[in-house]
Amino acid sequence: MADSKLKGDFEKNAASGDAPSSVIRTDAIIIGAGPVGLFSVLELGMQEMKAHVVDVLDKPGGQCAELYPEKAIFDIPALPGVTGQELVDKLMLQIKPYNPTFHLGEMAEKLEELPTGGWRLTTNTGTVLEAPVVVVAAGCGAFMPKKPSIPHIDEYEGKSVFYNVRSKDAFKGKKVLIAGGGDSALDWVRELQPLAAEVNLIHRRDEFRGAPDSVSKMRALVEDGKVGLHIGEIIKLNGKDGQLESVTVKNLKGETFNIECDTLLPFYGLNMKLGPLAKWGLNMDKNQIEVDTEKFQTSAPGIFAIGDINSYPGKRRIILSGFHEAALMAHAAVPIAFPNKKPNLMHSTTKGDAEKKAAKKDKAAKPEPKAPKI
Repeated sequence: MADSKLKGDFEKNAASGDAPSSVIRTDAIIIGAGPVGLFSVLELGMQEMKAHVVDVLDKPGGQCAELYPEKAIFDIPALPGVTGQELVDKLMLQIKPYNPTFHLGEMAEKLEELPTGGWRLTTNTGTVLEAPVVVVAAGCGAFMPKKPSIPHIDEYEGKSVFYNVRSKDAFKGKKVLIAGGGDSALDWVRELQPLAAEVNLIHRRDEFRGAPDSVSKMRALVEDGKVGLHIGEIIKLNGKDGQLESVTVKNLKGETFNIECDTLLPFYGLNMKLGPLAKWGLNMDKNQIEVDTEKFQTSAPGIFAIGDINSYPGKRRIILSGFHEAALMAHAAVPIAFPNKKPNLMHSTTKGDAEKKAAKKDKAAKPEPKAPKI
C-alpha cells in the first residue's frame, strides 16, 4: 500500500497483521447509514463491490429518519416532495439487489492500517471489519440536541419533552408548546397545528432565524388565532411523574406567567460530535474531513469522505451533493479494491440489462429438476 499521510492514532495503533479470531472481510466499509451512505451501497454495488454499513443509530436513515422523518424534502431530483423517511425507504428498496450488510447500533471506534494494505475497523461492540476501501459518510457526526437549561428537564424527557418528531400522529389532540426560532421550530408549528388540540410557540425574542417564508406562514397562523406566540424564556416545568401540566415563562419585562401544555418540543439546534473519527489522523478542516474533488479521497489512500462530513472549496451541504460525491467515489474505489480491474463505465440502464441477461444465462445453465416418476 502507498505510504499513508496519517498521523496520531494510526501510528500508535497500527495493526500487527494478526487478524482477530472473528473478522469480516469485504470490499468496502461504509460508516454512516444516512441517505448518502445508502446511495454509496448502490454506486459501489454497480461496480460489483460488496459493502458493510456501520451506524450508531438502531435503524438506517441517519439524520433524515432520526430528526425529520415526516418533514418534506423538495430538492431531490424527480421527487417534487418526499419526507425524510420516504426517501430512506426508497433508497433501501433501491439498494436491496446489492444485499448490503448492516451493523446498526454500533459506533465505528478504531481504524487501523493493515501492513498488507487495507483497513481494519473495530466497533464499540467488538465487531471487526477489514476492507481495502473505507467510506466515511457520517453526516456531521453524531447529532445531539441542544438541551435547554431548565431545572429537572431530564425527568420529563421521553415522556412529555421530546427533541424530535418521529410521528406526527403522536401529537394528535395534545396541547403542544414548541420552543425555538429556527426552521425546525417554525416547520413543526405549521405541521402540528392541524393535528394538535392547541399549539403555542415560544421564542426569546420576536425575531426568527428561519426562512422568511416559514416566518410568514407562522405569523399568518398567529394572526388567524390558530397558534399562540409568546416572547420570553421557559424557567420552570410544572407537572408530576414526568408528565407536563404547564411551563412557567419569564418575558422581556421580567414578568412571569404560565402556559398550559402537556407536551414540550424544544428545538434549540444540534450539537455535532465527531466521536472517535476525530482522532483517526485524517486531515481536518474544523469538524469536517478534507478531501479532493476528483475522487473525494481523504489524506489517507483508500479512505473516502462524502456528504456533510467532508470539506472542500465550494462545498454545499445538501443531499444532492452527497449523491454526486458517492458516484465519483465509487469509480475511484474500484482500482483500490480490484487493482487489475477498471471501473465499469456503463450507464445504469445498460448495466441493468446486462444483469438481467446474466441472470437468464445462469438460470439456463442450471438443468430443471426432473419430475419424480410415479
